Amino acid sequence: MSAIILFTAVSIAQLLLSLSMAIASVRIVIGPRAQDRIISLDTLYICAMLLLVTFGIGTGRTVYFEAALVIGLLGFVATVALAKFLMRGEVIE
Repeated sequence: MSAIILFTAVSIAQLLLSLSMAIASVRIVIGPRAQDRIISLDTLYICAMLLLVTFGIGTGRTVYFEAALVIGLLGFVATVALAKFLMRGEVIE
């Protein structure tokens, strides 16, 4: 019984995360300002990271968790670099 509930919850989570990734992708394309595009890029990498975590939960393999960790680290660094670029006009001082 609990395996059925877990499978259903993971499937619904994957579907909703895929939908939110599609919406964030649309926002990247039509965002009127650079700040909107950066926020939607941040949302996109968080959703991708969470989608990998749900794949890992569903399959029970640890490689998905490691890939999610790498995406999280690289996404954070990219967000900080883009925010610094928008604030100062340069990334490296």
